[in-house]
Formats: sequence, structure tokens, C-alpha cells
Amino acid sequence: MTELFVAQDQILPRIPIGEAFEKFVDWLYDHFLPFFEFLSSLGTSLYDLLTSALLFLPALVMVALLTLLGWWLRGWKFGLYGLISSGLIVSMGFWVHAMQTLALVLIATAIAVTLSLPVGVLAAHHDGLSRLLRPVLDFMQTLPPFVYLVPALALFGIGVFPGMVATVIFATPPGVRLTELGIRQVDPQMVEAGEAFGATRWQILSKIQLQLAMPTILAGINQVIMLALSMVVIAALVGAGGLGEDVYSSITQTDIALGGASGLAVVLLAIYLDRLTQALGDRSAVKKAERLAGAS
Repeated sequence: MTELFVAQDQILPRIPIGEAFEKFVDWLYDHFLPFFEFLSSLGTSLYDLLTSALLFLPALVMVALLTLLGWWLRGWKFGLYGLISSGLIVSMGFWVHAMQTLALVLIATAIAVTLSLPVGVLAAHHDGLSRLLRPVLDFMQTLPPFVYLVPALALFGIGVFPGMVATVIFATPPGVRLTELGIRQVDPQMVEAGEAFGATRWQILSKIQLQLAMPTILAGINQVIMLALSMVVIAALVGAGGLGEDVYSSITQTDIALGGASGLAVVLLAIYLDRLTQALGDRSAVKKAERLAGAS
């Protein structure tokens, strides 16, 4: 039976897609190595700088700041969650690694949002680009994240930056999709009103479309952050460190205690960031107007 399956697999000629991809990566390495080294150095430096900034203050002071931030944005209940969750991370001994993970997620999110916002805006205004991007984004989201690490390792070596690159690629699509969706959902009459008052295309985009689409865009940013956090463990495979390193160590050592504790730390951090971005969305001008309309 096995021989039959093998014979059937050989009916069509083999297409060396993998070899072609390898040659392409080798070509990039041979011709653009200084550029990739510059990117790696820049990304690693930003990561080290942000990590140092997050760890500059004592852990308990940072716990207090996170608590106050949550209280200010969402009220005392979220502030209490910030106190309990961050305090628990400190008590479990994962504070340093949690801040490393937070630095990686923040940088990857900033890069992904910087890329996704203009692309999403362009796709919203050009149907041809939207149709072209759709299969590309599907491919980026469905390709196993581990595959991204292979060319990243070949081009950047072991360290934080390959994990950052893989995280950005994996997390960018929802930012593009929801930015485009938010722009397309803006009432055309609002745009026509802006045009009637003599607004320029940039003013219409910045003052009308982006403002009205902000809740949807912030939902996309929320998804970018969540996907970036989901890459924590995978990024640790190439030396990214952080909480993913603890989770990975627990797997290789079959350490149930370490796995449970480090996994809980990732969940606590993810919930805090998720509620934080939701709170920013609730503070947008559109949400405030909806609440005022509902109150009246």
C-alpha cells in the first residue's frame, strides 16, 4: 500500500519550490548583508533601550504606575486587576522577563502598525490594491509562524531581531484588514460634506475618515498586540528571551511548575494589554459621541 502511495505521488514532476526559495534567500544574503546587519543592530538596540527603560524603575514602582494607568483609563476595577496581575508576576519571579516580552511586543506592534496603517488606507481607496493584498494577507496569516524563522535566522542570525521580524510579519495582516474595513465603513455622506466645505484629500482622510474609523483601527491594533504575544514562545526558539524562554525551557525540561507559572504570566500580561487597548478605543471621539447620543 505504501509503494502505491509513493507511485501516485510521483505521477506529477516535482517542482523545486523549496530550492528556489533557498536560492532567493542566499541571493539576499550575498547582496544585502550590510543592510540586514544594520537592521539587526538597530532593532536590537531599540529592544535593549526599551527594556532598560522598563526596568529602570523598581518593580514595585512600575506595579504602582501600571495600576494608576489602568485606574485612569478604565476605572478602579481595571486598576485593581493591574495591581494584582503585575504584583503576581513580580511574586512569581518573572518581572524581568515580562518586561523583556513587553519591550518585544511594543516594538513589533509599533512596526506592524506603522506598516499596516498606510497600506490599509491605500487599500481602502484602491480596489485593485485591495484585491491584490487579500491573498498576500491570507498567506501571511496562514503560513505556519515557524516558517518565518527560517529565512530570518539565515539573514539575521540568532538573537532578538529574527523573532521580532517573524512577529511583525505574523501580526501585521489584521492591522491592514481592519484599517481598510474602518475606512470603507465611513459614511460617504460625511466625505461628501467635507468636500462640499472645500476640505483637501488629506484633511478628509485625517479629520474625517481616520477619526470615524478609529474604533475599528484600534480593534486592529488590539489584534496585532494579541498576535505578537502569541509569538512569544516561538520567538524564544531563536534567542528572543523573555517569558517565551521560560515557557520553552519548561517544555524541553518537562517542568510543569515552570510552564504553568510562565504561561500564567503571559496570560496576565496579554489580558492587561488587551483591556488597555480596548480602553483607548472607548476614549475615541466616535465612542464618546455614541455614548452622548445614547444618553440623550
